[in-house]
Amino acid sequence: MSRVHRFVSNDFTVRAAAVDATEVVAHMQKLHNSYPVATSGVGKAIVGSLLLASQLKDQQQVGLLFRGNGPLKSIYAEASFEGQVRAYTPNPQFQPLSYEGGLNLSEALGHGTLTVARHTPFQKQPFNGMVNLVSGEIGEDIAHYLHQSHQTRSIVSLGIYLDQNGKVVKAGGVIIEVMPGVEEAVVELLQKNADDFKPSVSRILRDGGRPVDLLRPYMVGIDFTEIEHPHEVTYFCPCSEERVEAALQVLGEADLLDMINKKEEPEITCQMCGKPYKFSVEKVIEIRNFVYKNSLN
Repeated sequence: MSRVHRFVSNDFTVRAAAVDATEVVAHMQKLHNSYPVATSGVGKAIVGSLLLASQLKDQQQVGLLFRGNGPLKSIYAEASFEGQVRAYTPNPQFQPLSYEGGLNLSEALGHGTLTVARHTPFQKQPFNGMVNLVSGEIGEDIAHYLHQSHQTRSIVSLGIYLDQNGKVVKAGGVIIEVMPGVEEAVVELLQKNADDFKPSVSRILRDGGRPVDLLRPYMVGIDFTEIEHPHEVTYFCPCSEERVEAALQVLGEADLLDMINKKEEPEITCQMCGKPYKFSVEKVIEIRNFVYKNSLN
């Protein structure tokens, strides 16, 4: 069972989370038929959202929206405290002119913003925070957001390893957050460990490492303990025919009438999971009648 592992330093000044998310990232790639650059970007967003969500509370969710002026345009990922995640980009088949420089995600995403939305079960509107993208590299931008919006200093290291055919072999990451008021010596030690060991998420996972092994190099000299977090990581989309029907209602009476007159049977595919929903002309008439009745009230 793949799950996000949570940790805390024994003096409670540092908290961390790590995950091997290979299965869900590979599942996303298959669903969207995503090419290497998109797979890397969306995969890292999946890992980042899972790590952030694991530090929330029951039934809370976090959404990450990266918007840029590059060819990928945007990346969205959403995860819950319980380990459910979904994600997409509108341009999953983007290919750069050359792969000579590797998977250049910052170029593919371009300049733009990261919006983070935090949803709680009984809150009508989510809490939103927005920052400018500093690099287009997903982990660095999440760390920048945490510092700017929550005054939390952190290390966010995400890795996706693809084979020669561009298929996902390993995917995972680690987040380390320093609590407010911590002694500067702890921050310096974390930074020194990062500089000395230069941990590579994809290399550690490829060598058979577990999530705790992603954290260990950073925590040399800092004692830590794992906290229980038994939720399985799954790719989950809550789309349903009712939700898609509600989206059709938003089109309005004129557009629905146009569909009916042309005898169109709309087929709508969920962007997140690829599930198709087909509506008969009779169903469109039913939706149009519902919209019309509501307009009279």
